[in-house]
Amino acid sequence: MEDFFTGGYLPALVAQKHNSEIILDHFSDGIIVHDLNRRITWFNQAAERITGYHRREVIGRDCHDIFADGFCGGKCSFSDAKHLPIFEKLQYPLNITTRDGQVRRVEMSVVPMKNDQGEFQGVLASFRDITEVTQLRRRLKDVHSFHGIIGADEKMQLVYELISDLAASDCPVLIQGESGTGKELIANAIHEESRRAGRPFVTVNCGALPEGVLESELFGHVRGAFTGAVRDRKGRFELADGGTLFLDEVAELTPNMQVKLLRVLQDGTFQRVGGEKTVRVDVRLVSATNYDLRERVRQGQFREDLFYRLCVVPINLPPLRERRNDIPLLLNHFIERFGREQKDPICEITPDALHFLIDYPWPGNIRELQNALQYAFVKCKSDSIHIEHLPPEIVSFSARQTTAVSPIRRRGKLNFSQVRQALERAKGNKVKAAKALGVGRATLYRFLKEHGTAGMNRSQLDS
Repeated sequence: MEDFFTGGYLPALVAQKHNSEIILDHFSDGIIVHDLNRRITWFNQAAERITGYHRREVIGRDCHDIFADGFCGGKCSFSDAKHLPIFEKLQYPLNITTRDGQVRRVEMSVVPMKNDQGEFQGVLASFRDITEVTQLRRRLKDVHSFHGIIGADEKMQLVYELISDLAASDCPVLIQGESGTGKELIANAIHEESRRAGRPFVTVNCGALPEGVLESELFGHVRGAFTGAVRDRKGRFELADGGTLFLDEVAELTPNMQVKLLRVLQDGTFQRVGGEKTVRVDVRLVSATNYDLRERVRQGQFREDLFYRLCVVPINLPPLRERRNDIPLLLNHFIERFGREQKDPICEITPDALHFLIDYPWPGNIRELQNALQYAFVKCKSDSIHIEHLPPEIVSFSARQTTAVSPIRRRGKLNFSQVRQALERAKGNKVKAAKALGVGRATLYRFLKEHGTAGMNRSQLDS
């Protein structure tokens, strides 16, 4: 169907008109043709089925009179009748409103209609209903998400399972992971899964405040406790009473603050700064750090007794480079989100750009991936993100890595591009690909299992 459409055969068929109506009514895609004045001249049976309009209602009428926002939505090339559009082909998804008021998602392809002299005569639009496909994709994304956390990787599934196991408990949790891995999302998921869901979830960044300010922020203060304390003020512990307190960057606590926090954890009581009254709270504590806190204990930088109070249940988040199979899922998530925000959705990432994104090591993890896609949205002026739209550091990294496939003995390390090229040249034969890469078959199998096969087509994975 696509070759028939893009090759110009369909417009030629419409132009001939002989038996065209019978033929076009056998197409599964909807077809609408209109002239330079937007008057509809063709409307096949599939168009009737998808839109709910009968052809006798639309033939000869202005497209914009039939469809409130124009059938092409905000992308109509004929919005200004004084200026004829110049284009070869347009493709994009959009929502349409049917005759009975339903909103349907369609994928639209538009080509110009020209006469034998090459003069512009009108437009032919072919569209297919992708509503159910879109809904299935969303449901699939829901399967691969957990309280807003996107990830189908086995390591993330184990994290989700552990969070669910924690639902009936109030024990402290320590989340460890590199910057940008989503530690606050995990903390919020722990809260939402617990009996405290619906009660306060309060966050404090322990590394962002000086010690004196942090103490007041955590425990509150009484009037006159220090200059500027003109009234009593509750701290984060009191604000989180009955709920969950999330202490981010807990490794940044000073020795003095570590002692104060330890006292609260021991008996659930404290005094506000400058006060004498004991305050008792019921708080579930979740903390996070991007350091190896056990190593900090060995180095004498963190109290061992506090470590064991905080780390009753540890959760270690994998960096993005160890769950590359989740990169396409995350990209789809961010594409949908940025598309809603900008109201001009980008449909896809080209395979070459996807390979660059999968190969990149992502030292900033999911936060860096999100920023990279935002950069691409700014640079991209079409409906597809290409390599040239990616941040320079990603392009330059992949350029250094993408070399002719030859025996690779760089300390046994493989990357996605090298593996993909080897599989392409070996026509999917993993034994031959492993030999070309200079590694054992088990090494290649292990790489594919750990890093996934996103971006590889079926022929590359036959054996």
